[in-house]
Amino acid sequence: MNFSSRLLSWYYRHGRDLPWRASRNPYHVWVSEVILQQTRMEQGLIYFDRFVRAFPDVHALAAAPEDHVLRLWQGLGYYSRARNLHHAARQIVDDMNGRLPETGKEWSKLRGVGPYTAGAIASIAFNEAVPALDGNTVRVLARLFAIEESMDVVKGKTIFDELARSLLPEDRPGDFNQALMDFGSMVCRPANPLCAECIFRGSCKAFRAKAVNRFPVRKAKMPPKDRYFNYFFFYLVHPGGDVVFFVRQRTGNDIWRGMYELPLLETEWEMTENDVLAHEWWASFAGQGIDGVFTGRPFSMKQLLTHQRIHARFFGVRVDNKSNVLLSKHFMRVNKETFEGLAKPRLLERFFRQHMPRYSDQAESGTDADQKTRSSSSKSNRSAKKS
Repeated sequence: MNFSSRLLSWYYRHGRDLPWRASRNPYHVWVSEVILQQTRMEQGLIYFDRFVRAFPDVHALAAAPEDHVLRLWQGLGYYSRARNLHHAARQIVDDMNGRLPETGKEWSKLRGVGPYTAGAIASIAFNEAVPALDGNTVRVLARLFAIEESMDVVKGKTIFDELARSLLPEDRPGDFNQALMDFGSMVCRPANPLCAECIFRGSCKAFRAKAVNRFPVRKAKMPPKDRYFNYFFFYLVHPGGDVVFFVRQRTGNDIWRGMYELPLLETEWEMTENDVLAHEWWASFAGQGIDGVFTGRPFSMKQLLTHQRIHARFFGVRVDNKSNVLLSKHFMRVNKETFEGLAKPRLLERFFRQHMPRYSDQAESGTDADQKTRSSSSKSNRSAKKS
């Protein structure tokens, strides 16, 4: 029995039962492949179900506002995936009359669809004999054949592509690609692979050389860039107890584009309250008559992205009615319920989940436990700045 036959035999006994596999609906396969990039299967299944219920076909996805798409994607991270998926849906509806592509070459013309995704959709949904090389499949092939080249370089990409094509059965390409994915995820795992249970243990070159953990070979990664985000929770407690605050929508070609966050001052270092009061960003608000009382110590949080490490500090600043009106000229005023319906980065979601109860408690009691102390501190800081 050759490699492909043995792998498919294993797959038919042990392959995962996933919702898009039974129907081979190309739209479902496409959505699932995008969601599962950089996402654990357990989490991905939850988002897949939620996404296809909200957008059951490409027309529904294309017609949706981007904010709605991002809101449903919230918590998955890598938000460019959602924006690309949404843009590609509009490409299909506007340029292709809503007809989903049937070949890997056609899929590759859509925004955000790379060689792996194109190969996966074309082979699974349309039975095209093209490989689908993701992290799981590359790891299996790299170990079985002890491939010394990295998939991160052109030469390595060529080697893996040619090898996968040579093994691919033309009559069952979709099952073969899914079998490799499952085998890499379930048996030939990144850490603690189940070599004792592996059906290819006798022929695996990495196993025989006792070098399983050396494969696949990876190109050295650049260390993540540190960024310092200083967020300001400018808030006002209405007499009825409702807490209103201010947010802005991120724009430009940067992380979290199109999502909502608190007013932000990005700096080269971690800011203290004194640093904030001495900064020209704060002075520009003070010059317009905007003032507030710092309430409590700032909260610090971190979030690690693929190439960036975000160091965030959240400053609570209670404002009066005058500042509330002036801030409305710069930012969008919301309450907790309104903000809940907006797409936001996971970092902001964590902040509100962990710390919003504090401000809600202030609203209910009508007091600010830290106001007197912090107000005096803020006034002395402003005096120090003037001197």
